Amino acid sequence: MKKTGRMLPVLLVVLLGLAWAYVGDRRTESDGPEPTASVQSVDSAVSDAKETADGGPGAGADLLDTVLALPYSGEPCCEINGNVPFFTESEIGTDEFEKYTELDGLGRCGPAFANISPETLPKEERGAIGQVKPSGWHLVKYDCVEGNYLYNRCHLIAFELAGENANERNLITGTRYLNVEGMLPFENRVASYVKETGNHVLYRVTPVFAENELVARGVLMEAYSVEDEGEGIRFCVYAFNVQPGIEISYSDGESRLAPEDSFGFPDVEESAPSGGVEEDGQTVYFLNTNTKKFHRESCESVRDIRDENKEMFVGSRQEVIDRGYEPCGRCKP
Repeated sequence: MKKTGRMLPVLLVVLLGLAWAYVGDRRTESDGPEPTASVQSVDSAVSDAKETADGGPGAGADLLDTVLALPYSGEPCCEINGNVPFFTESEIGTDEFEKYTELDGLGRCGPAFANISPETLPKEERGAIGQVKPSGWHLVKYDCVEGNYLYNRCHLIAFELAGENANERNLITGTRYLNVEGMLPFENRVASYVKETGNHVLYRVTPVFAENELVARGVLMEAYSVEDEGEGIRFCVYAFNVQPGIEISYSDGESRLAPEDSFGFPDVEESAPSGGVEEDGQTVYFLNTNTKKFHRESCESVRDIRDENKEMFVGSRQEVIDRGYEPCGRCKP
């Protein structure tokens, strides 16, 4: 990781060049200028520790501008910086902390940063969060959305990692697709790793807004397991705040069904993998050793499995069935 820190300026230059070339090839016509990212600094207590080689917060404002311009092409996430997070050497350690940015003048969240460990995991049942209205919030339903509700109150740092309930600095307006297909698989993976090893995981989620828009275009998720130097957990991904079949006005959160003759987005079942997130050609599943059911990594039922009954399995679907497990009727792995 130390070598990566010294090479960061070179990596950023190369990444920015490749990303702009890619975006230049894929960009379509628009009604206005390309939006620019709105990235906030974390509070002054940690601002010095969050500066990267280019002086920006977290991943750097220039990189987030580039991430913002990446087009959604049917996958909920894309890897950034070769899947290597942008943590500095001074940030890597085993002291537990949680840092949530103050809301800006538009009521928007900034980066949420924590060192996840067994001490930060929730000790109480999840509480109500309906009283929080994140920027751009609308209560709207569509038949084509699983569960019908377009928007969720998305935790930047998931409840299963830090036990935060109605913290307005940790909740954004996110689509069901962002919450379940984009963020949940990575949250489940970090939670399982911490429970199994007792190790620490640096974890930062940065919502990316365009100019004065109230709804984030997506979130940049970074994680790094400390004790094993990233062997257990290491990722840097951008998750798109989109919903297949729905067009969203990010300026105010208004939405509508995508016209049939427009590009729109593919159906969820077409864009989502048949199992979980693939690793080296295999698939990640979560097993309930009590009910003998297996689930996709993004299945919300995974959150309800007791720790003593939850097991992560990497392999083929047939291998899980051969072990005596049945597919979940909810996520249909």
